[in-house]
Amino acid sequence: MNFSSDNVSPICPEILAAIAEASDPALPYGADAASQQLDQAFSDLFGKEVAVVPVATGTAANLVGLSALVSPFGGVACHHQAHINRTESTGVAFYGNGAKLLTMDGPSAKLLPETLDAFLTRENTHGMHSVDPECVAITQATEFGTIYDVDEVQEIGRVTKTHGMKFFMDGARFANAIAALGCHPADITWKAGLDVLSFGATKNGAMAVDAIILFDPSLRGRVEKARKRGGHLFSKHRYLAAQLLAYVKDDLWLRNARHANQAAGALCQSLETLGARAAFTPQGNELFVHMDDDLAERLRKAGLVFRPWPAVGPDAFRFVSGWNSPIEAIRALPETL
Repeated sequence: MNFSSDNVSPICPEILAAIAEASDPALPYGADAASQQLDQAFSDLFGKEVAVVPVATGTAANLVGLSALVSPFGGVACHHQAHINRTESTGVAFYGNGAKLLTMDGPSAKLLPETLDAFLTRENTHGMHSVDPECVAITQATEFGTIYDVDEVQEIGRVTKTHGMKFFMDGARFANAIAALGCHPADITWKAGLDVLSFGATKNGAMAVDAIILFDPSLRGRVEKARKRGGHLFSKHRYLAAQLLAYVKDDLWLRNARHANQAAGALCQSLETLGARAAFTPQGNELFVHMDDDLAERLRKAGLVFRPWPAVGPDAFRFVSGWNSPIEAIRALPETL
């Protein structure tokens, strides 16, 4: 069982079938029939008119999406463990033409509204000699597998808007967060003041597609130009659209995420039975545990693949479940060992 990442999972059957069905000739660069359905499909999903700009990677979704919200001399306030800070190289500065990440701390990789408020007040007072924050970005679910609840997101949104700033969410595992919270997608997006969402699909059953969701459709032109300039405009755009339409049809995105979340919960129970200790209460599909080298070696010999995670601790390891993780085999793990 490979828990090194949810990117190891295959394409789920519904999306694979949709890709095959999109093989007829069609107009390029988003002029095809499937691409023309995206705005309506996602407007229905969020209960608000949105514009959808698909890209093939989560990195592109984050960086192209953020570039619409911050100027070349502005800053993006985020947690120091945020994915855009730890795992996107210098992409924010590249796509933002010099925009800078301004990081702060917080428990379990989450921003606290009161800390954010103080940070924005402090960092926004130095004038032309420094970088002023223009945007706040959060990761949902976080890099430690924790999830902002509805009240937390809405309070962060309130603080952000009080300071007159834009609000961005890295939602590579947005589906896992919604599945865990059981809320409407609107509750932690536009109703919380969110301007742009990076809506993940690749980690949750798609082949290669994430969507930039614009809750202000007037941003579309700017984002589409940034996508083209960055080399992320697909000529055969219909294959991205087909994946996204299949992903949200009949709540496939939520079914896949619920399975992955359930698998992570079952894995936590099995590992704790074997002597591991969860670093954080698992909420989504990422699990971080503390365990000794002996148990880690036993798990590896049993065929499990996972990764050490020094950011959590010297004895910490990360396990990530997917939409197809074998839950019964996970539950039987203690007996198997």
